[in-house]
Amino acid sequence: MQSKNCGFLLVAIVLVFRASSVYSEEPIRVGILHSLSGTMAISERALKDSVLMLIDQQNGRGGLLGRQLEPVILDPASSWPLYAEKARQLIERERVAVIFGCWTSASRKAVLPVVEQLKTLLFYPAQYEGQEQSPNIFYLGAAPNQQAIPAVDFLIDEMGIERWVLAGTDYVYPRTTNSILTGYLASRRVVKDDIMLSYTPFAHTDWQRIVAEIKVFASRGKKTAVVSTINGDANITFYDELVAQDVRAADVPVLAFSLGEEELSKMDVEPLVGHLAAWNYFMSVDSEQNKAFLANWRGYGDDSARLSNDPIEAHFIGFNMWAAAVEAAGSVDTDRVREAMIGIRVPNLSGGFAEMFPNHHISKPVYVGRVRADGQYQVIWQSEQDVPGEAWSRYLRPGAAAQ
Repeated sequence: MQSKNCGFLLVAIVLVFRASSVYSEEPIRVGILHSLSGTMAISERALKDSVLMLIDQQNGRGGLLGRQLEPVILDPASSWPLYAEKARQLIERERVAVIFGCWTSASRKAVLPVVEQLKTLLFYPAQYEGQEQSPNIFYLGAAPNQQAIPAVDFLIDEMGIERWVLAGTDYVYPRTTNSILTGYLASRRVVKDDIMLSYTPFAHTDWQRIVAEIKVFASRGKKTAVVSTINGDANITFYDELVAQDVRAADVPVLAFSLGEEELSKMDVEPLVGHLAAWNYFMSVDSEQNKAFLANWRGYGDDSARLSNDPIEAHFIGFNMWAAAVEAAGSVDTDRVREAMIGIRVPNLSGGFAEMFPNHHISKPVYVGRVRADGQYQVIWQSEQDVPGEAWSRYLRPGAAAQ
């Protein structure tokens, strides 16, 4: 009898030891690399919070592989070289398993050689210009064929636009996107004289001359639109100047690729009603998934008026894909997770599913929204089906991509 009791005791000790070893494993460290200061903070602060919420939710479900997730947040302060430095710090010093972050293509391109050299994955949530396919980056935002080109089609086919102002911040995303759009407009028989290009620095504030030039360009008897790839807080002063010079949406609509609900919340929205944006998600989308997400999002921040936007949805999709891939791989090893990512499907917030393809891009619906007086967008057009992301554009002339 004593021998039998000893046996039970030994089994119990082994089980307790195994359980304690599982739960005493170090947490999985998750890097968050978003600007909390500088010109891009207006767009990126909320993205940091969204990843924190997703981590908390995953920990509430038991974490991953029996381990809790631990966020590590660094602020690159809207400095592109600092993104690279902070990414290296996250990987080498903080030992993160993955990074969620960046917004501009300049920041992503600064981080790209770091994650490739140090064999870590970056999940990138913003729309971008394409022309890139890194084995260490998953591109969660729109490629040009998922945002820019459908938006131009909408302006031509639904609004009869004939003249084009392509206005952007002076860096790789606007320049390359506008090169693609110039090629695409040519394929739709738009002549060079009907295209005006304009680039300004980050945080640009003096828009008086440029808006005056837009007014002159739009006065030539053809219906004109502005396609905006202006980023960060420069949007605020750009739209202020449109109002100051009485450029109205009914006369010269602006269709933006980087003006979401978060940016609108910092602006006087009433004069902007009627201007447009193209995204793959709007907070106003009516779906059960979106309602549930918004309830959680507002509860997490204890803020009943908290806003969501397209890049936040991209983090929602990317984080859930990464978590599913880690579970499928049984590891946070970069190579194993990367392999497991391909073909994963997770819900988006519009009522459908996003799928990860071998080119590290996902499928997305496309929406055009009109600014409402409450700072939300009214969806006025959507694609008939989800669009798979294309890394490389057929409309970019050789040598035309900005570096």
